[in-house]
Amino acid sequence: MIQGAGSNVGKSLLVAGLCRAALRRGLRVAPFKPQNMSNNAAVTADGGEIGRAQALQALASGREAITDMNPILLKPESETGSQVIVQGQRLTTVKARAYSSLKPQLLSAVLASFNRLKGDADLVIVEGAGSPAEVNLRRGDIANMGFAQAASVPVVLAGDIERGGVIAQIVGTQAVIDPDDAALISGFVINKFRGDPRLFDDGYRFISERTGWRGFGVLPYFPDARKLPAEDVLDLRESNLGEGLHIAVPILSRIANFDDLDPLAQEPGVRLSMIPAGRPLPGDCALIILPGSKSTSTDLAYLRAQGWDIDLRAHVRRGGAVLGICGGYQMLGRAIHDPDGIEGTPGSVEGLGLLDLETVMFPDKEVSRTQARHAASGTVIDAYEIHMGRTDGPDRKRPFAFVNDRAEGGTSPDGRIVGSYMHGMFVNDDFRRSFLSALGARTASFAYGASVDATLDALAEHMETHLDVDALFALAR
Repeated sequence: MIQGAGSNVGKSLLVAGLCRAALRRGLRVAPFKPQNMSNNAAVTADGGEIGRAQALQALASGREAITDMNPILLKPESETGSQVIVQGQRLTTVKARAYSSLKPQLLSAVLASFNRLKGDADLVIVEGAGSPAEVNLRRGDIANMGFAQAASVPVVLAGDIERGGVIAQIVGTQAVIDPDDAALISGFVINKFRGDPRLFDDGYRFISERTGWRGFGVLPYFPDARKLPAEDVLDLRESNLGEGLHIAVPILSRIANFDDLDPLAQEPGVRLSMIPAGRPLPGDCALIILPGSKSTSTDLAYLRAQGWDIDLRAHVRRGGAVLGICGGYQMLGRAIHDPDGIEGTPGSVEGLGLLDLETVMFPDKEVSRTQARHAASGTVIDAYEIHMGRTDGPDRKRPFAFVNDRAEGGTSPDGRIVGSYMHGMFVNDDFRRSFLSALGARTASFAYGASVDATLDALAEHMETHLDVDALFALAR
């Protein structure tokens, strides 16, 4: 089990790299994360939701993603509440304080999923969440040491030297956690080192001598990590300063499934700008994408508070194109009705009015993999849907795509404003090239899926070079 000496230290990437290294050695390997908190979800082969990082780790393992790989997924809907997904299906929405009372029953689901994975793999590599040093969360823990104790799994602690203070991170973790938990830790890894690793020899030795833990190596920073789908909103880059068709995306407060944008960020003919709060949407962009949101009404208010609705209307007046995906699609309509208070207070809010459509929120949730045919180009789109709400109105007569004979999404009469519930559409190379070419982009023969797979191989080689991977795998029991 890889646990972190802090949040965002690179645990997900370490697990993905180890999974690919194990696969390359001929092992049947599976990733596992007991509890994840993320609004960037993937739809699994068995029809549920897991964190995007576990879907990437499954790909690294050469396996289909299944819900057992991430049995508990928390999807924040507000500052104090989250939707709770158990083994792929929505259980409830709870406030943070109430979640602790659910943990005892959730641990049984976590262990059941873990045991099923163990029965179908030579090796299971587990990712923790946050840090075990958060001792205020230790009681009832199912994400870090609570799981490690219940499943008797050896732990390797990862520290992020890029942030500074890595010696205190690791030594301090041992100082504050329970001795029984500390006994489960077999060693440590230093991640994201820049420069000459020998410069850290004294620090590395100090950690080992002070803790009594074995060091498994110092891993230099892996710059190609940007080519892999990111799960944490902290990984969103403000801007890609390349040349080509300019696409702007406002970073919403509850942005979800933003890995939709990853293929665009790497497309040679595109310049993708992620626009943070407090900055206007650029006036020179050809396309504005309104991304998915975990709370559409909340993010619609946030969008207006930034003045982005004014920027958006100016963009449309200049002849610019707009694409709304999932929550962004719902925002483009005339109204969003939430009679049951699915997203908070019951009622209705006025939409942006750029599509002649209205959305009604319902408690039932659509979670599915989808294959569609793009209405404009005829190209095939392999995608997925995760949403609450149904959208209808006159602009649905001009669908974005067709799923079998069912119309999906909607388009304005002039064809410049489009909305769809389909996530992952830009992963499809033929569709992406066709869509961008229609906007005037000069696209290349860039194959996104092949790029991700090659990057996972490079990551595994990087880790094999700098870490004692043999010793890490030998810890398994």
